[in-house]
Amino acid sequence: MGFKTRVVAALLVGLLMSACDKAPESSFSDAPVAFHPNDECHVCGMVINEFPGPKGQVVERGGVKKFCSTAEMLGWWLQPENRHDDAKLYVHDMGRSQWNAPDDKHLIDARTAYYVIGTGLKGAMGVVLASFADEAKAQKVAADTGGRLLRFEQIDLALLQQPMPMMHSGH
Repeated sequence: MGFKTRVVAALLVGLLMSACDKAPESSFSDAPVAFHPNDECHVCGMVINEFPGPKGQVVERGGVKKFCSTAEMLGWWLQPENRHDDAKLYVHDMGRSQWNAPDDKHLIDARTAYYVIGTGLKGAMGVVLASFADEAKAQKVAADTGGRLLRFEQIDLALLQQPMPMMHSGH
């Protein structure tokens, strides 16, 4: 083996060894992701897209958890063992989406959203929380439906577990 060949080989070995010392580049993104037709709710296992109304998702380094409703996501999140500092929570902005087909381009930060409860709108099982980025749009829906405006901090497990009145199929 010639001198030049040994120098090149030594350089290659050095480069390979130094590459092993580097931490892998992280491709983690905490941005919201699209809902897909076969996605199942992290809590109840139901197919998410079979329900009208806003959906929720929790995005964290360990993966994305998707929920069939904002209330289902918040109920899961409010349990102490599920709270992680690095998690991002997203809900659909119903001020820019159709109720029966929320648009994934309009997922917003759940912590800054405005919520309307008691609208009579049909959603997944349990309490229906309509989520909005714009306070005026949320107030209008509350006024038009007899609902009540809430902020993220006002939502607790007791609120989410209250019995809801029976809904007629026409709603």
